[in-house]
Amino acid sequence: MVSTWTLNNAIEKIADGEKTDTWGQITNRNFDILDRASSGVGTIDLSSSAAAHTLYTTDGTVGDALTDGMYKVLVLSGATEACTITISPNDADKLYFVDNNSGYDCTFSQGSGANVTIANGKTGIIYANGAGAAAAVVSIIDTTTLASFGITATAAELNYNDITTLGTSEASKVVTADANGVVTFDNGVYEEFTTVTSSSGSTTINLRDGTNFGHTLTENTTFTFSNPAPSGKVSGFTLKLVQDASASSFTVNFPASVDWAGGSAPTPTTTANAVDIYIFYTHDGGTTYYGFRAGADLK
Repeated sequence: MVSTWTLNNAIEKIADGEKTDTWGQITNRNFDILDRASSGVGTIDLSSSAAAHTLYTTDGTVGDALTDGMYKVLVLSGATEACTITISPNDADKLYFVDNNSGYDCTFSQGSGANVTIANGKTGIIYANGAGAAAAVVSIIDTTTLASFGITATAAELNYNDITTLGTSEASKVVTADANGVVTFDNGVYEEFTTVTSSSGSTTINLRDGTNFGHTLTENTTFTFSNPAPSGKVSGFTLKLVQDASASSFTVNFPASVDWAGGSAPTPTTTANAVDIYIFYTHDGGTTYYGFRAGADLK
């Protein structure tokens, strides 16, 4: 009886009475194969392969070098064009973790069955089913999609969960809603207070900056409201207006789009440091703001 080899990783099975003087060498080679197949990482240089490369797992004899098809992890490099990598032999079952840094897309094939393409810069886990001439290569998972696991988010979207400070909302972070689209805030809600200043008699309240604003008069000024929610959505905000400490009685002009309770804009309190509180509301994209003064001459 002569020695034979295992089908998938070409480990030599020494027959009784065989390999008397080379038994140790063969055994060492078998251990090297097992080491490669279990966790070996191999760089597959495609620089001289052009459009085709064969990934061999071959039966060996004493002194034969190990083959690149025995690695568990394949790091592809150096491709000069898109390359088809054929897994040989076509009757061997293979499992590979692939990291394609070759510069081009690479397609894995074993027979006439399905192939798998790992795009440049992507990774994947694939297996070859060893079905002979009709063998196929199948993708278990790759970095282009997680949909097979019921995950439709991109990697960037999943990273939105990486909230830096618990209890504080952040740009592009997660807020959940129930089945009705309703968001419930448990306990208190803290909102930022934004101070706006005037420039050359003009003061702009940017509704993307918050919902609570404050302005201390230092000159006569005309307010502008910018970036309200689109029509059908609500923008509501408060304005704390503080008269100058010198009691200069600075005047204020609000946008003509404000529909005031009572029909006209209330005159700000003119005493030094007086505080007036205004509330504004719009739901038509800023065409009309509904406004009223909630408190006057507060200190």
